[in-house]
Amino acid sequence: MTAHATPTTQDETPVEALGDLYRDGITACRGAFDVDWVDQVGEDIDAAFREARSRPDGAVGRGPNRWYVEIHPEQLRGFADLVTHPWVVAVCRAVLGPDYEIVELGFDIPLPGAVMQPWHRDFPMPEETRRQRRLTSLAFNLTTVDTVEEMGPFEIAPGTQWDDGIDFDHGMFPPKERYPRYAHRAVRKYPRRGDISARSALTVHRGTPNVSTLARPVLVLGVDAPGAGNAERHDMAVTREYRDGRPELARAHLPCPVVERLTPIRQKHTIEGLVMGAA
Repeated sequence: MTAHATPTTQDETPVEALGDLYRDGITACRGAFDVDWVDQVGEDIDAAFREARSRPDGAVGRGPNRWYVEIHPEQLRGFADLVTHPWVVAVCRAVLGPDYEIVELGFDIPLPGAVMQPWHRDFPMPEETRRQRRLTSLAFNLTTVDTVEEMGPFEIAPGTQWDDGIDFDHGMFPPKERYPRYAHRAVRKYPRRGDISARSALTVHRGTPNVSTLARPVLVLGVDAPGAGNAERHDMAVTREYRDGRPELARAHLPCPVVERLTPIRQKHTIEGLVMGAA
């Protein structure tokens, strides 16, 4: 995977990023955001994590000392900056089409003591991908810390977004006899504050052990092609006042419910959480 520069316009086709996504299943743009902006994202994640841990089903385990929390856009001050960034917009349009839909906002947070996850993909392979080699969703990741080895970096097996997965447990977890193949391909990622990546969530990956004294929060933005159906897995909503105050480029791609008042998201009890163990 090569890290690419930001397109000069949102309509510019990110050819190199497209090549990365279809070959490796992941691409990145280094220095897309100012460090001060990223630090603000980190503050919002910290606040959302404290709130989520204070109530039942506010956070879901992704393995020992590892959590996932879904949030509403209004909990992230930089949401509009994120979803209107030229590189993000250009990649979404090129891969998912002009009517792409923002369906997920959340964060993963491996705490000190997080252990190795099993190899997995985030959901079963859609038939469009299996039959037509077409990617119907993307996951954008933005770290709020400068990642080092001790923090348990994200590890991915490039090219495995095309693995059929017909024998994967629940369509997501490959059999253990396949692990040596993934380990042979494995690449660990060490993003820094300001970097953003885009990947197919079908590309087989895992979190590695966090043996540091620091958490490694990562913001997650999930985006679908129309009809991909991943919105059913999420409960993101916006208030009318908030939605009306966002740029048109953001509003046009927010198909989530518009409500008068937000309610805290109760994380869904997923198969993934059961397989990876208690947090």
